[in-house]
Amino acid sequence: MAEETEAKIKLEPYQVVLHPLVTEKGTHNSERHNAYTFSVATMATKTEIKAAVEELWSVRVLKVRTQNRKGKTRRHRLKAGRTSAWKKAIVELNPEDRIVFF
Repeated sequence: MAEETEAKIKLEPYQVVLHPLVTEKGTHNSERHNAYTFSVATMATKTEIKAAVEELWSVRVLKVRTQNRKGKTRRHRLKAGRTSAWKKAIVELNPEDRIVFF
């Protein structure tokens, strides 16, 4: 029986990291724990996220944690709809490195 290999799409760094999440909790984590939060492509892996952040911002990444966020049901007038599901990544950097967004 032949092994089936899954063809994986190669993403560029700017396709992996979609945008930073600037929230109160994310700002607290970046100041206290040197961990930054990003919205990332749903098919991106932790190693791809690490490589993309290191290439885009020239920093050293220690750890990457990911969460798959489920879309919520929302109503508009009488119709029910859903927001799209998305992936969140929390990237912890080396203590000597920083990312300045603003």
